[in-house]
Amino acid sequence: MSFSLKDAENEKDIFVRRAILAAFCVLLLLCALAGRMVFLQVSQHELFASKSENNRVQLKPVAPIRGLIFDRNGILLAENLPSHSLSIVPERVQDMDATLALIDTLVGLSPEEGARFQKRLKQWRRPFEAITIKYRLDETEIAKLMVNAFFLKGVEVEAELVRHYPRGEDFAHVLGYVGQMNEKEKRRLDDVQYKATRRVGKIGIERYYQDALHGEVGYQKVETNAQGRILDVLERESPKPGSNLMLNLDANLQRVAMQAFKGRRGSLVAIDPNTGGILAMVSSPSFDPNLFVNGISYEDYNTLRDSLDTPLFDRASRGQYPPGSTMKPFIGLSFLQSGVTNWSEKIDDPGWYMLANDERVYRDWKRNGHGDDINLRQAIIQSCDVYFYEMSFRAGIDNIEPFLSQFGFGKNTSLDVGNALPALLPSRAWKKQHRGRSWYAGDTLNMGLGQGYMLITPLQLATAMSVFANKGKWQRSKLVQYIDGVALADASAPADVEINNPADWERMGRAMEGVIRHHMGTARALQKGLQYRLAAKTGTAQVVSIKQNEEYDSAALLERQRDHALFVSFAPVDAPQIAIAVIVENGESAGRTAGPIARKVTDAYLSSLAQRPPLKRDVFGLSNMGN
Repeated sequence: MSFSLKDAENEKDIFVRRAILAAFCVLLLLCALAGRMVFLQVSQHELFASKSENNRVQLKPVAPIRGLIFDRNGILLAENLPSHSLSIVPERVQDMDATLALIDTLVGLSPEEGARFQKRLKQWRRPFEAITIKYRLDETEIAKLMVNAFFLKGVEVEAELVRHYPRGEDFAHVLGYVGQMNEKEKRRLDDVQYKATRRVGKIGIERYYQDALHGEVGYQKVETNAQGRILDVLERESPKPGSNLMLNLDANLQRVAMQAFKGRRGSLVAIDPNTGGILAMVSSPSFDPNLFVNGISYEDYNTLRDSLDTPLFDRASRGQYPPGSTMKPFIGLSFLQSGVTNWSEKIDDPGWYMLANDERVYRDWKRNGHGDDINLRQAIIQSCDVYFYEMSFRAGIDNIEPFLSQFGFGKNTSLDVGNALPALLPSRAWKKQHRGRSWYAGDTLNMGLGQGYMLITPLQLATAMSVFANKGKWQRSKLVQYIDGVALADASAPADVEINNPADWERMGRAMEGVIRHHMGTARALQKGLQYRLAAKTGTAQVVSIKQNEEYDSAALLERQRDHALFVSFAPVDAPQIAIAVIVENGESAGRTAGPIARKVTDAYLSSLAQRPPLKRDVFGLSNMGN
């Protein structure tokens, strides 16, 4: 049996070698660590110092104050009111469900507020952009949120200015409203200028002049804590407020017009012929634009959307109607211009008209006709259809259509009415292109009465009447008068309407005055108590067709199937200050419905001109406003 003795020397050598190797590895790792520390703290010092500073100091955009909107007399139509809102920055929230539950416990969240927040949470937005979940917090709600701020990381109570419309429904369609910026608008608008903006103009003036009203964004450098809450403002570059707008609109006149409709559906547009300034622009019924500023409730929106009276629809600039007999003064001038008749020629009106080789009977509105002493003046006063059938046939569409085009029919000639429709002025080429058929003589007869294919908007009709009252001189219709005191320029007005005999402007104006003053005038009831010279023309537009052998029976028709009533006017005749177009849907007799509305508005405006004191420039806080 043999035994093996331990070799101490050999084990000692092995231990030493292993210790040296371990020490070398440790030294190598220490050198690597030291090298990394030198690299990070020396070579990369500026980079990481900057990153550290950015964790503490942030550059935050500051939204500009939206510009104010005034009427022509300095009455405030759109203002900004202070308010507090509750917002959430999703990137800073660890548990969204728990945070929302706590907020609901503290201040209460309606189902609509929760649904609206979830919808915006899924939409495209800028990183670390706050999403508003609740508006118009009261003092108690603010206190509850601030006491529990430690548990609400990423939740902010913000003071902001919220748009408000003091005149509400009176200006809803023309002013429009602002609302939450949607995804499409965020992508379309300047990302820098709109970085802190949450609301933008949706319709009307608020949309058309969005960039001017918005202003320029500002910035502030703020110190924050680990939760992102602002501790101190280090630097600030103030935003530039948006421009203030002074409109041509008259708030009191707008109110008179709204009240005059008395619940009827329709529209009124009033224009100053001398400047083209729109004095009143009404679409009835209307709605409260303040409902849309912070997001309208589903219930309120459904009520507006589903109403048979379509209060959200802007009838003034987008409603399209046959103009009816309100076209007769314009078409009458085209007869004189083409030379197919004169002021002296008379025709016989038996109550009907027929084309050669055509069995169709074109009837006059007056069953037994207007007799055998009808010239152009009487045809205007009594609105004789047969006279216009005859002369329209003589003149033909190729003379009528180009002449009417000069007044802006079939075009959007306004300077700053956004989304206004051009409506329709038909021609031979139009019918061939859109209907695939030739133009017939019967089409010309219908157009001679403002019927058939022709369509107008109330804005178009008022603009044309303004040009007529101005004896053919064009001033494009416009809503805004001054932007920060600088007059709105228009260097692109259409060419003036020139006629062979300028005296025909005055003669046609006197014929239209006969509509009011003559004992056979279709609006003679408006003469009572009239203190100025008023020129006018009535019109009706069919809603449903009446067969050849039938007569119009109002009692047999549903209310919404009855004729529309139209009325155009300007006053005073010798020096026009206001031109008006009124449409009352299903109003039937213009002399009883549309005419009195125009009369009330004209009375109010001319009365205000006589009583209006000089406007002080500092009403708007603008030194260069002008008179």
